[in-house]
Amino acid sequence: MRIVELTSENQSKAMEALLKRSPVNYTEYEDTVRGIIADVRKNGDEAVFALEKKFDKCSLTKDTIRVTREEIEEAYKELDPAFIEVMKKAAANIRSYHQKQVQQSWITTTEDGIILGQKVTPIAVSGCYVPGGRAVYPSSVLMNVIPAKTAGVGRIILCTPPNAEGKIPAGTAVAADIAGADEIYKVGGAQAIAAMAFGTESIPKVDKITGPGNIFVALAKKQCFGYTGIDSVAGPSEILVIADETANPRYVAADLLSQAEHDPMASAILLTTSRKLAEQVSSEIDEFLKTLSRAEIIRQSLDNYGYLFVGGTMDQLVDAANAIASEHMEIVTKNPFEVMTKIRNAGAIFLGSYSSEPLGDYYAGPNHILPTNGTARFFSPLGVDQFIKKSSIISYSKEALEKVHGDIELFAENEGLTAHANSIAVRFDGKS
Repeated sequence: MRIVELTSENQSKAMEALLKRSPVNYTEYEDTVRGIIADVRKNGDEAVFALEKKFDKCSLTKDTIRVTREEIEEAYKELDPAFIEVMKKAAANIRSYHQKQVQQSWITTTEDGIILGQKVTPIAVSGCYVPGGRAVYPSSVLMNVIPAKTAGVGRIILCTPPNAEGKIPAGTAVAADIAGADEIYKVGGAQAIAAMAFGTESIPKVDKITGPGNIFVALAKKQCFGYTGIDSVAGPSEILVIADETANPRYVAADLLSQAEHDPMASAILLTTSRKLAEQVSSEIDEFLKTLSRAEIIRQSLDNYGYLFVGGTMDQLVDAANAIASEHMEIVTKNPFEVMTKIRNAGAIFLGSYSSEPLGDYYAGPNHILPTNGTARFFSPLGVDQFIKKSSIISYSKEALEKVHGDIELFAENEGLTAHANSIAVRFDGKS
C-alpha cells in the first residue's frame, strides 16, 4: 500500500480522487435511472414485474411479490440459531441507543397569553432499502428499521432484491422480523426506489426512503427526492484511521481492510505521525491479503483509494481528517479522547485500540448508516430524527399581539409586503 507524505498538494489530490466516487458524478447512468422511474410511475406493478425479470431474473406476480409469514418462518429454520441470538442482542443494543434520541413535544406559556411550542410527529410510512449483490447485510436491516420503529413510524416496509427463484436471503428476512418491519417486498434496484416513492398496486407510497444501495439505487433516491424524503445519496464505504507510534500496526491494518473489502471503490486511509508505523501497517496488509477471501476486491480498493499518509504533527493529521470528513474514523493514539475533541467532521468516531470499526457495523448500538464522500461536514448518522417531523406551535392572545403589532407591521412594510402588514393591522383598526 502506498506511503505518501502528507502535504497540502497530496491531500488535495487524494480528496479529488475520493470525491469522484460520489454517485452525483455518475451522470452516464442518470438517463437509465430516469427511464426506470418513469416506467414504474406510469405502469406500477406491471413495470416492477418486468424490471425484476430483466435485472434479477425473477418472475413475480401480485401474489408473490410480498414475503409471506410462512417464508419468514422458513428463513428462521435456515439460519444458525446462534446467529439469530446474536442478531437479537445487536437489535437490543441498537434499540437502547436510539431510544435515547427520542424527542418529545413541548409547550411554553407567558402570563399575557403567548403559547409557543413544538409538536413532534413520526412520519406515517417509511421505506427501507436493503441491497443484495456482492454481499447480504442483515445488519443494515436492523440499522434502518429499528430507528424508524423507535421513532413511532406507523408502517415500515422493506424492499430487497430476490434471487431467480423469488427468494430473499434468510438473514434479511429474519433481521426484518426481529427489527419490526411490517411488510417485505421482493424488489431491488432503482425500480424498488421508484415503487416506494410513487406507490404501485402492491407497494405503498412511503414518506421517506432510507438505506444504502448501488449506483442505480443512489441515483434513484436522488431523482425521487421531493416526491419522497431520503436519508442521503450514499457513496462507497470509507475508513480513516488517525494513529501515532503507540498504535498496534496489525490492528490498524486489519481495520483498514475491514472497509476496503466492501467494494473496489471503497476508501481506506491512514494518517500517522510515524513513518515506521506506516511501513509496518503496509507489511501487515500484505500478509493479511494472502488469506482474506475478498483479497481481489481489497487490492482494487487500495490501489485506487488507499493511502498511508505520514505527517509531521498531530494537528496536521487532525486538519486533514476534518477536511476529508470520513464516514468512519478511528483514533488510535496515546490520548484518543483528547484528539477526538478536535474532530469536527466524521460520521462515526471509534476511540482506542479495542474499538474496531466492525463493532459499530454490527453490535455496539450507534447507527452504521453514515454520511459518505465528505458529507459528514453537514450530515449526521441515520437516527430517530430522520423519522420524525417537527411542527411549530404559535398562539397569541389579543393582549399579547396588541403589544407588538406595530413592530410586525413595520417589518412587513419594509419588505414591501403590505398584505402581511394588513393582516396584523386589521385586528386593531377599530373597524371590526
